[in-house]
Amino acid sequence: MPRRIHTSKALAERRNELRNNPTPEEKLLWQSLKNSGLGYKFRRQHSIGPYIVDFYCPKQRLIIELDGAPHRELEARDYDQTRNKYLRDLEYTVLRFWNSEVTSNLPKVLAKIKNHLPAPSLIKEGVA
Repeated sequence: MPRRIHTSKALAERRNELRNNPTPEEKLLWQSLKNSGLGYKFRRQHSIGPYIVDFYCPKQRLIIELDGAPHRELEARDYDQTRNKYLRDLEYTVLRFWNSEVTSNLPKVLAKIKNHLPAPSLIKEGVA
């Protein structure tokens, strides 16, 4: 039986804690992603393997991460690099944005995300 890598029961409490205490930037981006705001279903604080990702679009295997100041530290950058490699090895696309990008230019962040999502109408027609 394949090992379960999504929604690990061991991480359930931490996922709920993160969902119940989002950063202001996560709240702001979630307003645009929830209810298929970009034409695709996104989940927030979803676990994949040993990691919890900020936002995840299962249909397109797209992960969106928001980073604050702690991610500038060398130790955090090394951790992020290891984490990104793990996720990319599983054939996920990982997009990272600084919190400041979300607060200062949300339309640009959303445009970058849309660039990684085929138009939903093309999927329905079997083009993408």
